[in-house]
Amino acid sequence: MALLTFSESGIYCAKADFYIDPWRPVKRALITHAHADHSRYGMQQYLAHHHSVPVMKLRLGDISVEGIEYGEVIQIKGIDVSFHPAGHAPGSAQIRVADGSEIWVVSGDYKLVNDGLSAAFEPVSCTHFVTESTFGLPVFKWQEQEIVQQSINDWWATNKANGLNSVILGYSFGKAQRLMQMLNPEIGEIFLHGAIANTNEALESVGYSFPENERVTREIDKTRYKGAMIVAPPSALGSPWLRQFKPYQVGSASGWMALRGARRRRNVDRGFVLSDHADWDELNTAVAATGAEHIYVTHGYSTVFSKWLNSQGFKAQVVETEFEGELQEIGEAKSKEIETE
Repeated sequence: MALLTFSESGIYCAKADFYIDPWRPVKRALITHAHADHSRYGMQQYLAHHHSVPVMKLRLGDISVEGIEYGEVIQIKGIDVSFHPAGHAPGSAQIRVADGSEIWVVSGDYKLVNDGLSAAFEPVSCTHFVTESTFGLPVFKWQEQEIVQQSINDWWATNKANGLNSVILGYSFGKAQRLMQMLNPEIGEIFLHGAIANTNEALESVGYSFPENERVTREIDKTRYKGAMIVAPPSALGSPWLRQFKPYQVGSASGWMALRGARRRRNVDRGFVLSDHADWDELNTAVAATGAEHIYVTHGYSTVFSKWLNSQGFKAQVVETEFEGELQEIGEAKSKEIETE
């Protein structure tokens, strides 16, 4: 039997009796990162990178979770396990599992660009590589972050000059913090939706810091929003909470903005192509860098990417999972950490 298998509950290591990012309740879960499709409620025991722990507790409540450092090797029933930077979001990790004959790496979600917030992606040599393919089409090719950053700040400055407030939408964990790092605070004040403020507090508890900002509350003088930037999750779009910032323009930061018509379909004024997932070139670079012969392609354009890899000499196959990738950004669930003041 292979060291890792794909079961109805998740990616399973029978020799050590643990799962990686399981989507059904299990006894022991190793978690690549704290997004809801990879870190779910109901596991008896969790293991994740230290920086994932406070966000997992924020989202999942009182759970039994242990933290681990990048590169630290532990043994679980004789199987070597270690976590390595994935570059996707704070605390995100690729999980390496080895037994002396096989070396598997489960990527979770990842990107190769260094965003200045998350620990930068590091390729990990292996014989079997499990990769996402959220944006596994050649049409997806990201601009340099500095170009997108300038576009966002120019949009904000123009809105302010025209007497408009700016609202930018990004997933409350990972994308929102990346956006905050990109904003120029000299343009104006930065206000945060409660879900993002809560996530920031969790990350600040393990050493992260962010530009000066303020949580949106009912007590704030509404005149302070004039010319300000409001960072909110996608779920805020069309909500009563959003109306308090009129007049405004709404921007969305997502990899899906690379597709024609995405801005119109999401009913936003401006789209910025910014993703925390690898684009086509990065996916190919990451797969090649592992040196793996066997590739298992999970969520996203998995069929297309798998066929391409096979044409390039890899032994690739599609595996069915319940991971969602950046689809979460289309309709982020209003879970317990979401505030709608």
